[in-house]
Amino acid sequence: MTAAASAPVQSRRLSGIDAAFLYLERKEIPLHIASVALFEEPIPFEEFVESIDSKLHLLPRYQQVVVSPRFDLGYPTWEPDPDFDIQRHIFHATVDPPGGEAELSALAGRILSQLMDRGKPLWEIYVVDGLRDGRGAMIARVHHALADGVAGAALLKIMLDPSPQASRAIPKRRSRTAPEPPVPLSLPDALTSAVHSSLENLIAAEAGMLDFAQSLLSERMQTGLQELAALLPELATPAQRLPCNKPCTGERLFHWADFEFADLQAVRAKVGCKVNDVILTVLNRALVKYCKLHGESVAKRYLHVVCPVNIRGEEQGQSLGNRITFMPVILPMNEPNAMRMLQAVALRTNMMKCARAAELVSIAASWLGAAPPPLQSLFWAAIPALKLPVPLFNIICTNVPGSPVPLYSVGKRMTASYPQVPTGYEMGVGCAAQTYNGKIFFGLTADTHAAPDVDKLRDFIKTSFREVCRAAKAY
Repeated sequence: MTAAASAPVQSRRLSGIDAAFLYLERKEIPLHIASVALFEEPIPFEEFVESIDSKLHLLPRYQQVVVSPRFDLGYPTWEPDPDFDIQRHIFHATVDPPGGEAELSALAGRILSQLMDRGKPLWEIYVVDGLRDGRGAMIARVHHALADGVAGAALLKIMLDPSPQASRAIPKRRSRTAPEPPVPLSLPDALTSAVHSSLENLIAAEAGMLDFAQSLLSERMQTGLQELAALLPELATPAQRLPCNKPCTGERLFHWADFEFADLQAVRAKVGCKVNDVILTVLNRALVKYCKLHGESVAKRYLHVVCPVNIRGEEQGQSLGNRITFMPVILPMNEPNAMRMLQAVALRTNMMKCARAAELVSIAASWLGAAPPPLQSLFWAAIPALKLPVPLFNIICTNVPGSPVPLYSVGKRMTASYPQVPTGYEMGVGCAAQTYNGKIFFGLTADTHAAPDVDKLRDFIKTSFREVCRAAKAY
């Protein structure tokens, strides 16, 4: 996709799930998605700022601020920022000497620990220099209320280019008139918006229930439910805390790893599973090693994972905002054989898909969205204060496809892109994976209190990936 590509679909009013990311956020739970990208050469800062500034007419949402209605009667809206200044969004940063991976990781952790300023559009880019070996880097982050992983990856394609020549071709900027200062909706407008959003979600919930009820008659659904019934004992097993399931402080660490995507594809083809099954297997095996490192047994233990699922239709393309639901998966941790574990993971993810677990979560979210927005605000704000005897989930793991071809910024080729997924509450670690140009990149976000040794988990992911690949060859 080039800079001249069609802009993502815009919607002025935040959806229920968009607003939830605003309501839920606090110091302990910074809710932005991000990436750490490496380039073959340093990025010229002024040229980069000029390039992005020239393309912002393709991203009007990136020049808008969140404005809440009076008394929070409706969902917030996106309004033009009359004081927009690109210098408040693109920053120059230098890593500490000697400029290796550890220093870049530390810089990323400091940036990812900060809450985003809601007084300006909710995105930032840090252009990083000082890396050894003559490389450059970029740390970009976008608030989750603005975009999910799929939308974020699509926006990255707009901000980058498919060739070095296109990167240098700065489009002509459109003239812009200064917008009026944003003001909250009037009381009647806020009430109208609240009723409209409640009706929208109520209709969506009823439509989802009808579709789900009809699907119960399908052979695929019945097969999935029968298989699911055989696993009811493990499904009924409450999540046990892993070493990383501790209250979070908000201070973040970020580590990464990358592998040849062809190796993962070879494993997938050998077993006949999905790419995400291989990713979950590698993560599961790495967490088994991490538990043992902390002296914990994995006998009769299960990993409770929540996986974001993209629910965009073709007509929504790469629309901004969040078009996701969540699929819960419970994976056995006490299987030492890599291929048998992969088969067990594939079986369970397929059963959850057949049972349409993600759709049920989406329906539940629509029912919640039918409640008045002020109640939703109170609900999401109260969640972090809840002290449950066991965690609902151990970890979040997301997988987002990226560009299959190299991308460039002002003529510099991007060689790596490590994704970040937010985490918090008592999920001390989050895992994100993204494909790009023949490789798959893993990013591990961790709370400094819950998982100060997340670099060990990163190393276990590397070991587990090699183990799965070797086992697949002998399979």
